[in-house]
Amino acid sequence: MNLIIPDKLKAGDEIRIVAPASSLKSRKASIKNAALKRLQSFGFKVTFGKHVLEKNILQSSSIESRVRDLHEAFADKKVKAILPVAGGYSSNQLLDHLNYDLIRKNPKILCGFSDITALGNAIYAKTGLMTYSGPNFLNFGMEKGFEYTEEYFLKCLTENAAFKINTSSKWADDAWWKNQKKRHFTKNPGMKPVNPGRAEGIIVGGNLCSFNLLQGTQYMPSLKNTILFIEDDDLVGSQFAPEFERNLWSLMQQPGFKSVKGIVFGRFQIKEKMNEKKLRHIVSSARQLKRIPVLSGADFGHTTPVFTFPIGGTAKISSSESGCSIEIVRH
Repeated sequence: MNLIIPDKLKAGDEIRIVAPASSLKSRKASIKNAALKRLQSFGFKVTFGKHVLEKNILQSSSIESRVRDLHEAFADKKVKAILPVAGGYSSNQLLDHLNYDLIRKNPKILCGFSDITALGNAIYAKTGLMTYSGPNFLNFGMEKGFEYTEEYFLKCLTENAAFKINTSSKWADDAWWKNQKKRHFTKNPGMKPVNPGRAEGIIVGGNLCSFNLLQGTQYMPSLKNTILFIEDDDLVGSQFAPEFERNLWSLMQQPGFKSVKGIVFGRFQIKEKMNEKKLRHIVSSARQLKRIPVLSGADFGHTTPVFTFPIGGTAKISSSESGCSIEIVRH
C-alpha cells in the first residue's frame, strides 16, 4: 500500500474537533476556551463536530455519532486537520464502522494520542494515510509548560523539512487540568540508552495498551522495517512494570516483529515506578531485543511536554553511552 502524506497546515486552514473517545462535555469549559484561543492564535479556523457534546454513562457517545462526525470531517473539503477532544477509551469501537475509501480519497491530518493510538494506527494500516501522535485538542488549553509541545506540533504539521528531536528542559507529571496554577516541573535528565545501535525505519505505535488492541485484527499495521515508539499510562500504578512487560511481550510475539529495527520508549509516569534498572531487566530478558537499538526517556506519552511524530513516517535513531538521538526524516 502506498504511503499518503496529508498536506501541511497553513494559516487560515480549518481544524475540526471530534470526540472519538471522551466527550467534550466531560471537560472544563475554561480549558476548551483556552485551547480554542491558542489554536486560533496560530491562524487556524476551528470548528466542532455536531456530536462532540454528547455524553453517555461511560463519558463517550454512541458509535453512530462518533463515526458520523469523523466521516463529515474527512468529507468536508474545507477541513485540513482533525483533532480529537481527548483520549480515554473506546476509539477501537469505531474501526469496523469507518469508511476507509472515504478517508483514503480525502487525506488530511489526524493527530492525537493515548486512546487515539488505536484510531491513528488503524487508519494508517487500512489506507496508507500517515497519521500523527501528538497533542489532543484539550492539551492546547494547558497554561504552563506547553512551549515544547507547541514547537514540535508546528514543526511536524506545518513544515516539510526533516527535524531532530531535542530534549525538553523540564517535565511534569500531574493532573494539570484540575489545577493549572499549582504545577511542579522537574529537570529533564534526557534520553537514556538501553541497547546500543543505530537504525532507520517506519514509525508505528504510541500508547502500548491501545496499540495492542489492534493485535489479531485487520487494523494492526505491519511491523516490517519499523521503529516502535512506545509509551504507556499509569492505570495499574505500582504494578505497572510487570504489566508493561507482558504487554510488550505480546507485541514482540506478533508477526513481523523479527524485522523491527528499533524501539523508542516514551517517558514513564511517576506512579509507574519504572526505573532504569527495571527497564533494562525487561529488555535484557527478551532475546528479540538484543539485536536492535533501544532508548528511553523520549518526550512523548502521558507527561508534559510531548513532541509530535508521524505514524507511517520515517525516523532515524541512535543509542549509545555518549548520547541518544531521534531524527524525524519523513513526516
